Amino acid sequence: MPDWREVGRERAPQLLGGIRLFYGSVALFAPPVLARRLGVDPEANPAPIHPLRMFGIRTILIGGELLFGGPQTRARSMRLAPLIHASDTASAIASGVRRELPPRVAVVTTLVSGLNTALAIAGQPKKGRRRLTGRFRR
Repeated sequence: MPDWREVGRERAPQLLGGIRLFYGSVALFAPPVLARRLGVDPEANPAPIHPLRMFGIRTILIGGELLFGGPQTRARSMRLAPLIHASDTASAIASGVRRELPPRVAVVTTLVSGLNTALAIAGQPKKGRRRLTGRFRR
C-alpha cells in the first residue's frame, strides 16, 4: 500500500509547477484575459496589464524550476513556495475584504492561492533529508 503522504510530497511540486506555468503564461501572454477574470475591463483601465506581465514571468520561472529544475533547484523553490503562496493567499483575502475585487473573483482567487499554499506545504521535504551545500554544509 502506498504511503499517500510520500506520494503527495513527490507530486505536489509537479502540480504546483503546472498551475504556475498555466497562470503565468496567461498573465504574460494574454494579460487582458486575466484582467477580465479579475473584474477589470482592460480597454477602460489598462493599468493592470504591466503588473500582470511581471507576475506572469516570475510565475513561469518558478513553475519551470519546479518542473524542469534539478533536485537542488526544485528543493530551493519548494522551500520558498509556502511564503510566496501564503502571501498570495493573504493578498487575495485582503483584496476581498477591502472590496478591491468583486466578491466572486476574491473567493476564486483566494481558493486558487489557498490550493497553491496547501501544495507548497504538502511538497516540503521530510525533516532531516534537507541537504545544504557550500559554506552552510553541516
